[in-house]
Amino acid sequence: MAKVLIVEARYYERLNDLLLAGARSAIEAEGHAHETVTVPGALEIPAAIAMAAETGAYDAFVALGVVIRGETWHFEVVANESARGIMALTLDGLAIGNGILTVENEAQALARALPEQKDKGGEAARAALAMLEIKRRFA
Repeated sequence: MAKVLIVEARYYERLNDLLLAGARSAIEAEGHAHETVTVPGALEIPAAIAMAAETGAYDAFVALGVVIRGETWHFEVVANESARGIMALTLDGLAIGNGILTVENEAQALARALPEQKDKGGEAARAALAMLEIKRRFA
């Protein structure tokens, strides 16, 4: 049994509730344990994963959040830098599923977050568990 840490940016609560439901369901369906920690925004997700990884208490990580394009360039910074931070951690050997939605509007986010539609929370959890299996294979 693996222990998975879900790190969520709780900026859009309703959308995050849906992402969390999908992730938790996917992890539990595979018989694994999970905990959740909340950070202020998507930019803080990689740092929280890195801090948690240092403890050695978790086998895999799921990053969840929603970034919706606004009127400024901030969208690109948040979307790109959160993805870059997560990718750097995966290249360091962490098993991470990236479920940070980067969308144009709330309707797109809703379609991706709903477990009965695109279930990106569940997809990210399944990706983290798949990467954990690969990591264990090569250990």
